[in-house]
Formats: sequence, structure tokens, C-alpha cells
Amino acid sequence: MAISKKKKEKRTVYEGNVYIQATFNNTIITITDINGGVLSWASSGLLGFNGAKKSTPFAAQSVMEKALQMAQPTGIHEVHVFVKGPGVGREAAIRMLGTMGLKVKSISDVTPIPHNGCRPKKVRRI
Repeated sequence: MAISKKKKEKRTVYEGNVYIQATFNNTIITITDINGGVLSWASSGLLGFNGAKKSTPFAAQSVMEKALQMAQPTGIHEVHVFVKGPGVGREAAIRMLGTMGLKVKSISDVTPIPHNGCRPKKVRRI
């Protein structure tokens, strides 16, 4: 008795979200639909960049291109961009969105900022 595999249905998404996490060491990009279901993702390590090259603007540009190519079959046209982190690949990744022909509806910076930070260590007594 053969067990038939269920065919994965193709999703068509017109509008979605792009999350850019640009740290000092890496750039990770995730493309989701409006509800948060992941369509594609890519990172500079996945593309073969290593060491200091992972955090360059060129690496971020390449990562965005790869993530968009993987999300292309869903038919995404409009995106909301959420940028997190202090990395140098932020602007390069956003610029690549326009180059690839997507309409950017909004850009939000969601970098976490401590309002007062952690409690300091107790004073050392000798």
C-alpha cells in the first residue's frame, strides 16, 4: 500500500513584510506575508560570506536579492520594511528592494532601545 504525499499548494501573496536584522557581524533577511507566515529567508552566512565580509553592504545587498528570488513565485509586489540593528547593511538592503521592482509602502526602525537598562552590579568592597 503506497502512501501518497499531499501536494503543497502554491500561495499567492500580493503584500508582505520584510524584516532586516543588521548586526555588526551578520545580516539576516526574512520575507513574510501580512500574518507573519515566512515565505523566504536568507543570511550572509548562507550565501558563503564569512568573517568580516558578512557584515558589509555588498553582503546585505546579495542577501536581499537571494531572499527576493526565493519569494518571487508567491507574486509579492508591495512590502512593509522593518529594520532592526545597527549594522552597515541596512540602507543597502532597502535600496535593493526598489531595484528589484517592489513597492515599499513603509519603513520602520524596530531596533530595541533600553529605557533605563539593567540594574548595575553592586559596588565592589575590598
